[in-house]
Amino acid sequence: MYKTILVVDDEDSICQVLKGILTDEGYQVVTAGTGEDALRLVDEELPDLVLLDIWLPGIDGIETLKQMKAKHAALPVVMISGHGTIESAVRSTKLGAFDFIEKPLSLDKVVLTVEHAFNLVRLEEENKLLKGKIAHDYELTGRSKSITELKEMIQIIAPTNAWILIMGENGTGKELVARSIHRLSKRSHMPFIEVNCAAIPEELIESELFGHEKGSFTGATQKKRGKFDLANGGTLFLDEVADMSLKAQAKILRILQEKKFERVGGTKYIETDVRVLAATNKDLEKEMEEGRFRQDLYYRLHVIPLMVPPLRDRKEDIPYLVEPFLKEFSDKEGIPIKTISDGALRIFIDHDWPGNVRELKNIIERLVIMTPSNSIKEEDIPPLEKKNGEDDAEMYQTDTFREAKEEFEKHFIIQKLHENEWNISKTAKAIGIERSNLHRKIRAYGLEASKEQ
Repeated sequence: MYKTILVVDDEDSICQVLKGILTDEGYQVVTAGTGEDALRLVDEELPDLVLLDIWLPGIDGIETLKQMKAKHAALPVVMISGHGTIESAVRSTKLGAFDFIEKPLSLDKVVLTVEHAFNLVRLEEENKLLKGKIAHDYELTGRSKSITELKEMIQIIAPTNAWILIMGENGTGKELVARSIHRLSKRSHMPFIEVNCAAIPEELIESELFGHEKGSFTGATQKKRGKFDLANGGTLFLDEVADMSLKAQAKILRILQEKKFERVGGTKYIETDVRVLAATNKDLEKEMEEGRFRQDLYYRLHVIPLMVPPLRDRKEDIPYLVEPFLKEFSDKEGIPIKTISDGALRIFIDHDWPGNVRELKNIIERLVIMTPSNSIKEEDIPPLEKKNGEDDAEMYQTDTFREAKEEFEKHFIIQKLHENEWNISKTAKAIGIERSNLHRKIRAYGLEASKEQ
């Protein structure tokens, strides 16, 4: 579809020259000789861009610009003047003009300015679409009482600067809650920086959080900004905060109190202004009792606690989660949106979902890819991880002690892998075996497929 440009100038020769050159560039062009005609044509033609002379009979270009922007704020307007002054350019810009060019006109500059204006419009439209997609991606889905109350609480606390502790099992959507809070906060235009405290080796977490100076330790070949530095003015999300060492906890507590820090190997204090959101799947009160989490940091973070409910406690939300997941993964694969039968949905509702929403999302992706028909039926659903208590019954049905032991070990490893988000190193450390040994057991029991569920 051709872009339409309105040229406004009281010199007919200039209108015709601009019309000719812009038509050659593939634009549709309409012209006006007065501000009054220009305002009428903007309403009638809805042009994509206006080239507007400042000196016009009747109302001048500045007044015309003002009235255009009052009704069509997003319309890009380029001002033209044969008597250009800094004052005119500044005034036009303050009123919302995209650019200002002087006579005698350079036709190459006119074409280039028009291209720049349309590129800006395109980028702004893409930005709006992207923001809309982000807002949708970070929207909590569900109509259950627990999710409705959580959404209402987020609406209340998001605009504040309060620190928030987000608690819940793995896979419940704690990061989603954190991003929703940031998106609805006064800091939404500033960075959202995430730190997965469980994934960073203990010896590197200080460097990740605070940055380091060149030469501060072996391998520090250049200065590096830390997460607190990168999040300045925005939000810092400390995911799995309970997995930090006591030493790192002490340093974070000091930063939260003093609002300044030093890079590793540095001597200069750097001031920072961050809103801290923390998340954990552990019982912090128990962690404090056992000496693994600082009590003073707990009370510092525990200003406003939020609990994200597990999926088994809000099963009425499953249909509302399944529908967008089906659309998301069908679109991703470039196929018609798949549907799900009532029987298949009933299987989902009857399941306990130990991996929570993440487990549901993974199984939907697998079904979209593997189901040949456009409708997912009961027979398409693979065996889901057993509900609590069913594994014990299965073990008691085995014939030998060795088989029962293997059955227990298999389900124990699956459970621990889920708890640690399939992080092999973290799981091996948690259950006290070598990483290579855990890998062998995963292969021996054929557990790779369980990761997809």
